[in-house]
Amino acid sequence: MEDYRTFEDLECWQQCRKIRKRVESFCKSLPKEEKFRLVDQMIRCARSSTANIAEGDGRYHYKENIQFCRMSRGSLFELIDHFICCVDNDLITDSEYKSSRQEIESD
Repeated sequence: MEDYRTFEDLECWQQCRKIRKRVESFCKSLPKEEKFRLVDQMIRCARSSTANIAEGDGRYHYKENIQFCRMSRGSLFELIDHFICCVDNDLITDSEYKSSRQEIESD
């Protein structure tokens, strides 16, 4: 970790950023009637995952940082539930859901 300078150097933040970008792109394909329902919730979760890691890093205290990382993980699990809603409402295939879930649960 000698190259670590900011939260942007953290692998967990980088992975959450990839997920956030994928979610934001995916949400553009959802029907307009989902704009203020599912789309809004999914984008908030995805953005929360990176924002909490950044905020925790800025706290400069190990225990506080851990708490913010836990909130980030919670946002990612909430995102999994939103993808399940997409499957249940025939907005994505089961295969697309599994791919999204796998990305979220990856190391």
